[in-house]
Amino acid sequence: MAEILVMGEMLVEIMREQEDIPLSEPGVFKGPYPSGAPAIFIDTAARLGCDTAIIGGVGKDDFGTCLLDRLKKDGVDVSHVIESEKCATGCAFVTYFRDGSRKFIFHMGNTPAVEAKAPADGEFQGVKYMHIMGCSLMADKNFAQEILKTMRLFSGQGAKISFDPNIRKELFTDASIHDVIREVMEHTVVFLPGAEELLMITGQETVEEAVKTCFEYPRMEILVLKNGSKGCRIYQRDGMTETGAYPVRQVDATGAGDSFDGAFLAGLVQGKSVKEAARMGAAAGALNAAAFGPMEGKITQETVREMIEKNEKYRICEDTQQTRNV
Repeated sequence: MAEILVMGEMLVEIMREQEDIPLSEPGVFKGPYPSGAPAIFIDTAARLGCDTAIIGGVGKDDFGTCLLDRLKKDGVDVSHVIESEKCATGCAFVTYFRDGSRKFIFHMGNTPAVEAKAPADGEFQGVKYMHIMGCSLMADKNFAQEILKTMRLFSGQGAKISFDPNIRKELFTDASIHDVIREVMEHTVVFLPGAEELLMITGQETVEEAVKTCFEYPRMEILVLKNGSKGCRIYQRDGMTETGAYPVRQVDATGAGDSFDGAFLAGLVQGKSVKEAARMGAAAGALNAAAFGPMEGKITQETVREMIEKNEKYRICEDTQQTRNV
């Protein structure tokens, strides 16, 4: 049983301890931390009470143990994770800059991170959402095709497809990815881009034009335009609503958007309105950003509820609602 399923790369992240130290220079790192956008996403959904599963791969090594132990502890089904005897677990090295930007060096090619295959029909039951990350599609051509096969399988069984483009310029090395993304968009029901990604994928010059383009896909139901600390806009065919962000002392923004996705889908699975689900996403993203490490935020059903209730009580997070045709 898996209400929410994801297929994608599983990595450990090794991070600069201080800002403004290029990866080309000697310096101190912290880690390894369990990571990979799909793993961060699914771990968040699991911690918020959903039945979850991940399809991926790790090496049979200490880094793989780091990932599997964490996901198992938080309740993620890892029975479809490859444990390779031949290749080491994928990893990413990350440095931070004072202006808020980051730079990555990924070691994913020829690792188990991109070796998983599409499951056979009937291997999973009860899947309501399959989530796809753009960084997974860009990691390896063959892996992208396996994700597409899995998407077609679950979409055909009635599961809804959610998609976060999560574009990493370090991985965007092949123009053929545009065809892959186009097929994913044709199946997408819940779309979770940032503004730059939205414009890039649609080829439009304004957000308004881009949103209209997205709703030309017949399956599209919800578009959440994420804008970090400024909150998000939630577009549906009958209108738009805005939700603010929750204030925290930001320590590390890595993984905050992935945590937003996991909490948002958890809310939908649990029968919340899109506005309530977005508040869950905002709370999870804030809790994630308040801790160093991509999966280290204190995200639980209780902490998410407390953050929402606290900010509603004191009106720290101000929501505005508008309605317009999209």
